[in-house]
Amino acid sequence: MTLPDRIGTTRPRRIAVTVVAWLVAVLFALPLLWMLAGSFRTTSDIFTSVYPFNPHIFVPRTFTLENYTRLLSGPFGVSVFNSILVTAITVLVGLLLCAMAAFALAQLKFRGAGLVFAVIVLSFLIPFDAIAVPLASLFRDWGLANSYVGLILPGIVNGFAIFVLRQFFLGIPMELSEAARMDGLSWWGVFWRIYVPLSKPALIGAGFTLFLFQWGAYLWPLLIATRPDVMLGPIALSNLATAQGVDFGAIFAGAVLLTVVPLVLLVIFQRHFTASLASTGSKG
Repeated sequence: MTLPDRIGTTRPRRIAVTVVAWLVAVLFALPLLWMLAGSFRTTSDIFTSVYPFNPHIFVPRTFTLENYTRLLSGPFGVSVFNSILVTAITVLVGLLLCAMAAFALAQLKFRGAGLVFAVIVLSFLIPFDAIAVPLASLFRDWGLANSYVGLILPGIVNGFAIFVLRQFFLGIPMELSEAARMDGLSWWGVFWRIYVPLSKPALIGAGFTLFLFQWGAYLWPLLIATRPDVMLGPIALSNLATAQGVDFGAIFAGAVLLTVVPLVLLVIFQRHFTASLASTGSKG
């Protein structure tokens, strides 16, 4: 087959794949667009345009910011601030600890390193929800219930983040650390001055993993933080549905607020995040 014939056969296939990809993306986006439109409607108007199908399902006839102003001026605004604070501390502290652990597993040769790494890999294969209830009981005994410390501690060390960083560190030539050590640089200096600057994509990917784990957590905050002043966003959002009724306008607005933050971060750091996942190969 000649080159022009090959190009002629691959072009329709590429167009078909692109069209299918766009259709799938639109199908995933439709519920989000309906939620976004519903957040600018009153509760009584949300379901008036659902049937029959018409453009007003996604474009409200009248816009209102009442849902957002009511949420942000009440307890939900405090819960969003708590989520931002807890997640930010988790990412900063957790990223440092995970990077240090990954560096030790990748560069420091010590007895039992393989076993330690196997335990870390096993840890992120076990769902956190399976141990959340007994762990919450321990935290209450330690006096960490209804505290920021209790919310942050389980999220600062993530097995998958350590795995991603270790695999990336293994791809950095050993000659760099050996030369630095010969020049008198300590292991901390090698880590901080050489490996951290070279690992921006992996650090962003690991940080995003920590962020998603903490930002979207529901069961753990529900078990450990029931006081309104330390309640996180997902719990406050679920509390908008009560036995007296469901305020769909407020729920849609709250869901939009909790979705915007990870969406913006993913758009900004998407290239680095995908690069970090691509680097997690089968390095020994």
